Amino acid sequence: MKNIITAAIVGLVATTTSVIAKDTLEMTSAFGQNLPILGTAGVDFVSKINSISNEVEFEHFDPGKLVPTLEALDAVSSGSVDAAYATSGYWQGKINAASLFAAVPFGPEAGEFMGWVLYDDGAKYWQQMYDENGYNVVATPCGVIAPETSGWFKKEINSVDDLKGLNMRFFGLGAKAMQKLGVSTSLLGASDIFPALERGAIDATEFSMPLIDARLGFHKIAKYNYFPGWHQPSTLFELLVNRDVWEGLGERAQEQIKVACLANITTNLAEGEATNYAAMVDNVENNGVILKQWSPEMLNAFEGAWNEVAAELAADDPFFAEVWADLQEYRKGYATWSQNIYLPRNR
Repeated sequence: MKNIITAAIVGLVATTTSVIAKDTLEMTSAFGQNLPILGTAGVDFVSKINSISNEVEFEHFDPGKLVPTLEALDAVSSGSVDAAYATSGYWQGKINAASLFAAVPFGPEAGEFMGWVLYDDGAKYWQQMYDENGYNVVATPCGVIAPETSGWFKKEINSVDDLKGLNMRFFGLGAKAMQKLGVSTSLLGASDIFPALERGAIDATEFSMPLIDARLGFHKIAKYNYFPGWHQPSTLFELLVNRDVWEGLGERAQEQIKVACLANITTNLAEGEATNYAAMVDNVENNGVILKQWSPEMLNAFEGAWNEVAAELAADDPFFAEVWADLQEYRKGYATWSQNIYLPRNR
């Protein structure tokens, strides 16, 4: 009997020690959990990893609870925050190549982008970017969405002249192209956009997909919603973990995080594809939104401006040039497949 009791106590102590030893990482998200697709992705990742791992768990925090969105990279690098769910495009002001791992104007759509990241050189360059710029983080691809809308405008845009002089919230490399066309751009977090529109600090905005934008209420002020999303044919998301924290985890925990992120990529893409058409219908039927398609002339203007930006960045930044050349080489090869295997969109 004594041996049985002793064994039970030993087992209880071992179990308790295991629970205490479990690593808990505080994770700031760039997107509030109230946002569909963007916000739910961070929450879903935490649910996934916490359900499969006995070694590590994550605790989700909305933007601003630990640090503001645009400070997340520095916070994770310094170790003041363990981890962040974000998109590298938010670091465009710090690193020229950052948006090449987030969204590329007139660039790859989701499947093509993930092919480059997971089976070509994308992931290698993604981590190299942080290492070479002195950031003490480990980056893991952890989400992807299909195209976003091209923007919300208070008035109809029929020519490049109609863009000149506008103040607009814009993301990543697309913002640099818009600047070429006379638009003054700023990068605002989700919660700051509607107030800026309302008080006239900005005249127009882009943010994300129709369902997400509907939650933020842009349609109440700007009724013209433009397509296609030339600036973000797809958008990648990342999990950043402080390198010291990462290296302190066991190999099994690291692999579990990677697996949870791969699963998150699947559900993130699927949620966006499944839910946006209903939001577009609701916008038209109930919110008075006017859906507009950019003319070929406008798309040519956007693409021309982007080509200028890409050439300038490649000329000034050797790392940008290297990554850009690699992505272009990959896309050239991919076109052999995509141009032959897929049905024409407008068939």
